[in-house]
Amino acid sequence: MTQDTIHATWGDWLAEEIAQATPDGVAVWYLGCNGFVLKSATTTLYVDPYFGDGDPPKLVRMIPVPMDSADGTADAVLVTHEHIDHMHPPSYGPLLDDGGTLHAPQASYDAPDYDGHLRVDEDQRSVVDEGDSFTVGDFTVHVRGADDGDAIEPVSYVVEHDAGTFFHPGDSKPADAFAGIGEAFDVDLGVLAFGTVGRIHHTEDGETRPTKWYMSENEVVEAANDLQLDRLLPSHFDMWKGVAGDPKVLHEHVASYEYPRTLEVVRVGDRVDVGSSGVVPPSTHR
Repeated sequence: MTQDTIHATWGDWLAEEIAQATPDGVAVWYLGCNGFVLKSATTTLYVDPYFGDGDPPKLVRMIPVPMDSADGTADAVLVTHEHIDHMHPPSYGPLLDDGGTLHAPQASYDAPDYDGHLRVDEDQRSVVDEGDSFTVGDFTVHVRGADDGDAIEPVSYVVEHDAGTFFHPGDSKPADAFAGIGEAFDVDLGVLAFGTVGRIHHTEDGETRPTKWYMSENEVVEAANDLQLDRLLPSHFDMWKGVAGDPKVLHEHVASYEYPRTLEVVRVGDRVDVGSSGVVPPSTHR
């Protein structure tokens, strides 16, 4: 499967917004799907950026493509697993044209869903394994386990900074590793993939049938409590036609639980800061 062309719905607006931002701590932008940008005063990380069109009729993109990665730059890109909406060379490649490193599990290099060139040379590729830790600028990244039955080798990332800690487990369901992460780290802001059951066309056999992707409401609550999340940011709910979910329903599901302390519902292009709750308006609206 190869998708090479990026069509940025918003031109270079979001890329410029990210470039000109000077956060005191860590700013986080939601790119849609399960993609995020983390930016400190000195360092920029992208996690699972995907600016592709999908793969109709199976995968029909329902949200804007917020930026062209040719307009951005990264010190590192973190990939959670080999699926094309997470390991997508046309999306991450241009971000690393001026240097920087791609961090991904071995299976993401050996068996990506993408059929073309991986866009980064060997000296820019770093293989990550559960238990690894490394630094990128003023971030410390810890690689931990995940549970995604559709992936070959999924991992999660705990990203620490003096301003707080961010957690991203890709498309994981509740995982055995989560309780240990919750005990070992004080996660200020955690991302969890929220979905539903919908009728999806499966091109491999030509059938359209009910399919469950990502976590249900109850699974999200289970994962958030295992991880002891201060703030929960649902992701992936907005991406594909047929399996879209409404993250606002999570308010009722989390209400009687200890965690998360706060539910942060955001849309594509929104910014939140790791150290404080609420959406930060773009610079033109402040």
